[in-house]
Amino acid sequence: MQTTLDKTMTIQQVTQAWPCTLDVLVANGFDNLKDASVRAAVGRVLTLERAAGMKGYAVETFMGLLQQRIDEVAQQADVTMKQTERATSDISVAGLLPCPVRIPLLEGFDHFIEGYTAKTGLTVSYKLEAAAVGADWMAEHVAGLQDEATLPDIFLSAGFDTFFDRNTIGRFKEQGIYCDITPPAVNKDFAGLGLKDPKGDYGVLSVVAAVFMVNHDVLGDRPVPKTWADILEPEYAQNVALPVGDFDLFNAILLTIHRKFGDEGIRKLGKSMLKSMHPSQMIKNAQRVADEKPIVTIMPYFFTKMAAMVKSLEIVWPKDGAIISPIFMLAKKSRQAVLQPIGDFLAGKEVGEILAQRGLFPSLHEDVDNRLPAGTPWQWIGWDFIYSHDIPALIKHTTQLFETSMNEA
Repeated sequence: MQTTLDKTMTIQQVTQAWPCTLDVLVANGFDNLKDASVRAAVGRVLTLERAAGMKGYAVETFMGLLQQRIDEVAQQADVTMKQTERATSDISVAGLLPCPVRIPLLEGFDHFIEGYTAKTGLTVSYKLEAAAVGADWMAEHVAGLQDEATLPDIFLSAGFDTFFDRNTIGRFKEQGIYCDITPPAVNKDFAGLGLKDPKGDYGVLSVVAAVFMVNHDVLGDRPVPKTWADILEPEYAQNVALPVGDFDLFNAILLTIHRKFGDEGIRKLGKSMLKSMHPSQMIKNAQRVADEKPIVTIMPYFFTKMAAMVKSLEIVWPKDGAIISPIFMLAKKSRQAVLQPIGDFLAGKEVGEILAQRGLFPSLHEDVDNRLPAGTPWQWIGWDFIYSHDIPALIKHTTQLFETSMNEA
């Protein structure tokens, strides 16, 4: 059976071979294809190339979306099954992975640990869930752990809340249980930013970056926002979509805005809020006629490659820097010798290239080409800020401020 798409294939051929693609087609403007009779009639003659042209999509990007869905479904069952087969092991790895790159990362990691076990005789179990399951999964699997013996040997995820909460991972960090086993050198794209933890506890693999997507169909005579301060201006009130459902990135946005603009900045951000949706929904709804369309959508950099399909959308990298949420990795200090090869792989070039080039999550590995212009600006709250504040309490405070201001707008 053919496993890859060709632009000459018809919609009927594609949806019959891969039923999972129907959801992608419907979500990107082909609502009529939900009707089986329409798929049979129109889909029989409508090729992928013609379908993309009808919507003004770049055919390569359009096919890429469909192929990504096909690959995900084909690989999900096998890869997920492998990570649950090991009931007991010598080494455990746990955490959350970014959804767009979880499958290739799991495939690469599974291949690596087969070689690691063959060489060392040590078995490795891993439970690396999709980040979409949220921080609650992390809290559920860590909150009940009482001592070092019950903790995962390596723990990785984005998220300020879980990693710095003294009721979860934070309390073990304060006991000196975890350490940073990532390389000392940092990719030139982050030179001078200070992403390496000066205390040597938290490792950083890569970052999730927040950028702007501007909809020119509803921008009107307003200027295109270029900075985070612009987003807070009254002219964008109730016209900004924020990734509230993406807890890791949303918390990073709240913390960074508060660090830069204080409580008033959070209030203004709440007043700017129009709607909240998952980043993938932001793209899916961009072509739909709706009573409310955001002028500006704040979204992870990864989703910008799908925005290229819509001519009215412009991606803006903030002049004062994309706000970042780091993807952290912690390793048990007491087991550093046996964990170092695993850490070297997870923080290595192969994983870094998957994160950066397939997921647009720029890597800290010095040899990875993040495919960013020289001097790309960032907004990072900094370790001094993190270590001088109660981060979970500040997240709670800013969230309450944001929600109150949003309801008052």
